[in-house]
Amino acid sequence: MPVHVRPIALWRVEVDNQPGALARILEPLAAARVDLQVVMGYRLPGDHARAAIEVAPVTGARAVSAAQAAGLNEAGIAALRVDGDNRPGLGHAMARALGDAGINADFVLGQVSGGQHTTIIGFESREDADRAIPLIKRAVAAPRQPAPPKTARTRGRRLARKRPSGARRGR
Repeated sequence: MPVHVRPIALWRVEVDNQPGALARILEPLAAARVDLQVVMGYRLPGDHARAAIEVAPVTGARAVSAAQAAGLNEAGIAALRVDGDNRPGLGHAMARALGDAGINADFVLGQVSGGQHTTIIGFESREDADRAIPLIKRAVAAPRQPAPPKTARTRGRRLARKRPSGARRGR
């Protein structure tokens, strides 16, 4: 799968950190059959009584109306969504590309399902997010590092394990 890096608009609301708060916010969106692809809920740092809920995408009149009915507003947070094939070290490659370019990420949320990764990255500014797009595409599209060559010693151990029981090793 090719790598997709695109800006997303997060919608956000702050709520009392109480059981059922997330369900109350999502209820109007579910009733309007809004297909959310990102839902984040978290307690605000330093304030155990308050939490934030962020969702995306909210597109179309029906979705916007439902989001506003739930108290959500466009957050104005510069964010990117990165989708593609997963591989070991992918998060590091993106973080290294951003760090080397002097771009700070405000937050990162990543997950893998079925061999595909989805990462949401928030930035301090739209300019930083725009600068990050080609950097992330290059970092994610970079070819995998080849495995180190097998040595004769490694091959010999592997062959020894494949011998049937009772077979003698020739000398």
